[in-house]
Amino acid sequence: MHFGGLGMSVVGIDNDMRRVFFGDEASTAPSVARLESALRDSYSHHHLDVRNRSEIDELFGKYGSAIRLVVHTAAQPSHDWAAREPFTDFDINAGGTLSVLEATRQHAPEAVFIFTSTNKVYGDTPNRLPFVELGKRWEIEPDHEYANGIREDMTLDDSLHSIFGASKLAADVMVQEYGRYFDMRTCCFRGGTLTGPNHSATELHGFLAYVARCALEERTYTIHGYDGKQVRDVIHSRDLIRAFHEVFQAPRLGEAYNIGGGRSSNCSVLEAIDLANSLTGEEMRVEYSPSARIGDHIWWISDNAKFISHYPKWNIEVDVPATLTEIVEENRDRWKPARVR
Repeated sequence: MHFGGLGMSVVGIDNDMRRVFFGDEASTAPSVARLESALRDSYSHHHLDVRNRSEIDELFGKYGSAIRLVVHTAAQPSHDWAAREPFTDFDINAGGTLSVLEATRQHAPEAVFIFTSTNKVYGDTPNRLPFVELGKRWEIEPDHEYANGIREDMTLDDSLHSIFGASKLAADVMVQEYGRYFDMRTCCFRGGTLTGPNHSATELHGFLAYVARCALEERTYTIHGYDGKQVRDVIHSRDLIRAFHEVFQAPRLGEAYNIGGGRSSNCSVLEAIDLANSLTGEEMRVEYSPSARIGDHIWWISDNAKFISHYPKWNIEVDVPATLTEIVEENRDRWKPARVR
């Protein structure tokens, strides 16, 4: 939507695998419909699978050097799902990324290539940081070198990544390598909770939006481990797209950035539930499972300093309360309790 609003023609590639992963409620079809309605002739949708190299190559060949920007967000995004079907996970996350990268290199090598990676490339190494337990959250020791957030110098080795984290790490490294080896304008964004009002929230993917969905639909929200005090930083989709735009205007070769809400936009699961309760005026239904998800982080706050050092005009504009408020208000009519649907 953002780049279409700048007068660019937008080509969408999506085969709604999210619906296959997580069911009808997670379908991306509403997002496609919104784009088609808003951008009209400026948007062209292609129901293609990123694993199909020949079809991806053919589509990129059709547009060729007219392609100025590739934003690659296609992924299998769930820890749990990846463990059930590791071949599918790896073929989409690693193989699909390579398909899109190579098609870009062959047909539009001057294009800017942006990849949405994940903070899970660091595996569970963040869980070894020294934490302090507070009333509603875990916090890092205030004098630690990562007190302002985790930097890109955190090791990628000697950790439990989860199958999902491993496949995304393979893709992340390949995107960097195409930048350095082939002198392409590639960039990896290692995000945590990327969200907004159009997020197709579901239990296995979409933390903050799923909290909102459970609150509005009166679903039971299950907290997995860490006493619900695990911390996530949250970046609104508008802030993330603004970061993409900065890279598009002044691309570099093979960069990787931790990106997220940082110290200005983060919350624990318990804090998100409290905020949702205040927005809806009702107490959410919550249950607790003592088993944390494999590879899940106790505390993740991104240090955006590297990105800001390269793009000093960018900053976080939307914090957690504003993000969750927007998600709730824009979905009140869509996410209703089952009995009144």
